Amino acid sequence: MKLSNFNFNLPTELLAEFPAENRDESRLMVVNRKTGTIEHKLFKDLIDYFDEGDVMVLNNTKVFPARLYGNKEKTGARIEVFLLRELNSEQRLWDVLVDPARKIRIGNKLYFGDDDSLVAEVIDNTTSRGRTLRFLYDGSYEEFRLKLRELGETPIPKYINRDVTPEDEDRYQTIYATEEGAVAAPTAGLHFSKHLLKRLEIKGIDFAKITLHIGLGTFNPVEVEDLSKHKMDSEELIITQEACDVVNNAKAKKSKVCAVGTTSMRALESSVSSSHTLNPYQGWTNKFIFPPYDFSIADCMITNFHMPKSTLLMMISAFTGHDLMMKAYDEAVKEGYKFYSYGDAMLIL
Repeated sequence: MKLSNFNFNLPTELLAEFPAENRDESRLMVVNRKTGTIEHKLFKDLIDYFDEGDVMVLNNTKVFPARLYGNKEKTGARIEVFLLRELNSEQRLWDVLVDPARKIRIGNKLYFGDDDSLVAEVIDNTTSRGRTLRFLYDGSYEEFRLKLRELGETPIPKYINRDVTPEDEDRYQTIYATEEGAVAAPTAGLHFSKHLLKRLEIKGIDFAKITLHIGLGTFNPVEVEDLSKHKMDSEELIITQEACDVVNNAKAKKSKVCAVGTTSMRALESSVSSSHTLNPYQGWTNKFIFPPYDFSIADCMITNFHMPKSTLLMMISAFTGHDLMMKAYDEAVKEGYKFYSYGDAMLIL
């Protein structure tokens, strides 16, 4: 498979600017790999496709307010700083992206907040837009993190061409997010409401929670025609023994295991034993799944509709089968499904 196999025409009006009014009332396309059939439902109808003992694997990562705006010393130019990951908590070193990057050089200082109470010094260039910053702040580490949270805003994707609203703080976060560390939401999980989770629980569906802290690498454009040459950025992954037990018990009983989102699927596929069971894991993963690929753990998945030529689309192709996926996407465009982070969902059985 080549990069050009993953192109399709996506009208800009299908990019969702806002979430559905109610989380579980987004549209849901149900794609059956065995029969090749496609159904159109609402997300809350998901419950009809699962039975007692089935398991859903949820990514419980929590998005932190990663986008800050500062002013460059002397010129006062407004600079966007996107926090990617903390490198050293004692020295307050962070890996960030800056925009516009051409003006930001080693040694420059940036000032944040109306009172300039937070200052950052650029100490390294990592990529064309990437920098390492050392933050300078009078106060404890806890106070420093509170200051970052106070000054930061919800990092909704750039294509959403509007200002961040208070609603985004709540809606660009799954209701089961507990482990802070992501700079983008695991968007398939955004459709679950408290009410739907409760109904699934009452029906006897089990949940396994894993943590994959999503970085921006997931969204980096693929720039090589030969997919085997593309390198994913590493992201932090934690799979507990408890989550493994829930998943492996379901597999032993031949119950369904459903990966909620591409991040859950990547997490599962990053720690598989030779006997196709899930192993505990704590570390980093740069797993890139593209066709052809044999999946070991999940037999179904929930996902949003992805952008042309994205690594996420490549994983969906590997799981669904390329022709069926392209047929489903063709239908999604015709039927006016909403795409991307705040868009509609697909259940692949």
